[in-house]
Amino acid sequence: MPKLWTDTIEAHRQTVRQTILDTTWALVAERGLLSVTMSQIAERTGIGRATLYKYFPDVEAILLACHEHHVTEHLGRLAALADQPGDADERLKAVLAAYALITHHRARHGAEELGALLHRGAHVDRAQQQIVDLFRDLLIDVGAAGRLRTDVAPEELANYCLHALTAAGSLRSETAVRRLVEVTVTGLRPPGAT
Repeated sequence: MPKLWTDTIEAHRQTVRQTILDTTWALVAERGLLSVTMSQIAERTGIGRATLYKYFPDVEAILLACHEHHVTEHLGRLAALADQPGDADERLKAVLAAYALITHHRARHGAEELGALLHRGAHVDRAQQQIVDLFRDLLIDVGAAGRLRTDVAPEELANYCLHALTAAGSLRSETAVRRLVEVTVTGLRPPGAT
């Protein structure tokens, strides 16, 4: 097959797949997790049920693919913030704030049943480890500048950040989330630092 034809087919498949993901996410937001069927997804996307089943075996598989897509986007955004030029301290604060806001917004638009379905499994464990690694690398940079406590290893501090900022999911406002980030950052400083 010519390359142009292969590229065109692959682009079409990606477009169909993304349409299925977006449509399913919207239907779950409108109707709730347990109310969405493969027939509704096929109807809303305008593709046949047989075609839909070629892409995904069931609604749960679509939602897991949606979640993996969102996680990948979030990790990309956090990595881009970490890779910005400039002061390690400011980059760390930017990454921590972005992660806290992601956590805050995720809790706002996710029903408990959807969260229970999506926030489990190997892809979530991998993503969490990537976040810890990202935090740890930034903390090492901050430590090299002498602005990190030395009585706790960077890996432990990275886990502290991850778990402390999980509380952002239960906060009522973005202002409260920003305060939580400041408290978390304060806990990273050497004793007596401001």
